Amino acid sequence: MAEIRYVRGDATVPSVKGVKIIAHVCNDIGGWGKGFVLALSRRWPQPEAAYRAWHRDRAANDFGLGAVQLVQAERYVWVANMIGQRGVRTGSKGVPVRYEAIDTALDRLAGHALELGASVHMPRIGCGLAGGTWSRVEPLVEERLVRRGIPVTVYGHG
Repeated sequence: MAEIRYVRGDATVPSVKGVKIIAHVCNDIGGWGKGFVLALSRRWPQPEAAYRAWHRDRAANDFGLGAVQLVQAERYVWVANMIGQRGVRTGSKGVPVRYEAIDTALDRLAGHALELGASVHMPRIGCGLAGGTWSRVEPLVEERLVRRGIPVTVYGHG
């Protein structure tokens, strides 16, 4: 059975051949400006522009927890903007991460990855500013992507 591949490095620079989807978690209030999205925006303008338009026009689209927006950044590189956190601040309702929304988004992402014949690349989604723990997210990635035969690489600094 396939496993998640862990590597050191930058998830915005996947070093494999073929079609690649870079997956990351976004908030549900239209905020783009901290964390991994900064690395994405330094490389490509499209993911941020598409996310902002998706949020702006949310009355007429599927923007919301669990939704996925696939944005083509290069010929063989797509970015998956996945809505997996409620707001941006830790407060009385706990941390912003919403594991059920990440699960739904990963399930939707799997369909796109299979359709494109793509591998999936990500930081430890939902575990930075969203405040989640990898021990809760990793099984979702394994269940929704790896078990369906989708190659997954997780990037980290350590």
